[in-house]
Amino acid sequence: MKPIIGILGRVEYPGGTGKIAVNETVRRSIVKHGGNPLCILCPQDIEYTNTKYEDQVELTDEEKEMVLNQVDLCDGILMPGGFKFLRCERFILDYIVEKDIPLLGICLGMQLMSNYKKEEIWNDPNPEGSNHLSEEKYVHYVTLDKSSKLYNIIGIDRFMVNSRHRFHAVPTEYCQVVGVSDDNIVEAIEIKNKTYQIGVQWHPEDLDDEISDKLFESFIREAKKNKN
Repeated sequence: MKPIIGILGRVEYPGGTGKIAVNETVRRSIVKHGGNPLCILCPQDIEYTNTKYEDQVELTDEEKEMVLNQVDLCDGILMPGGFKFLRCERFILDYIVEKDIPLLGICLGMQLMSNYKKEEIWNDPNPEGSNHLSEEKYVHYVTLDKSSKLYNIIGIDRFMVNSRHRFHAVPTEYCQVVGVSDDNIVEAIEIKNKTYQIGVQWHPEDLDDEISDKLFESFIREAKKNKN
C-alpha cells in the first residue's frame, strides 16, 4: 500500500472567505511520487483566518488527542507554505520531531521547523531590495552544504529555485542550515539527529523539474520505510 502523507491544511491568504485547504500542486506532487494524501485539520473551535497567533489558545488535552488521532494515521507529514502559524501546528511539530516521523517543510513549513523549541515564534523580514518575492519560475540560486542529507538526495550543490516569501528563517541550535541563497538567506534546513526532517524555503511543488522530483521521491521513500 502507498504511504499516507498528512498535509497540514492551511488558512487561505488574507482577503479570502475563511477556508482551510491544501493547494492542488501540493496534493498532486504527493500523488505523482507515490503517496496517498490526507489533509490534517486542527480541531480547535477557533476562526483561524482572522485570529492572530498570540490570541490563539493552547490545545486542551482532548484537542491534542484529536489531532494526534489524525497524525498517527500518517507515515509522513508535509508542512506546506502559507501565511500564518497556528499553535496547533507547533504541537504537531513537537510530536513529529519526538517520534522521528518523516517530515518535509515547504516555505512557511520550513520556517515553522526553524522555530522548533523556541519560546516565541520569530522570523526576520527579508532585506529591502532582496529578490525573494517573485512570480517568476526561477528567481535565484541555492547553494547546498555537501555534507547534508539534502545534497545526497539532489546530487548537485547549486541550482535555481523559485521564491515567494516576505520573511526568512532564523534557526536555533536544533536545526542545521544546509542551504543558502547568494545573499545568505536560509533556504534549507535539517533538524539535527533525525532520519528525515528537511525544510526548504522555495516551492518544489510548483517546479516540474528533476530537483523537485528527487526531493519528493526521497520523502515518499522515507515515509514508505516508516510505514513498513
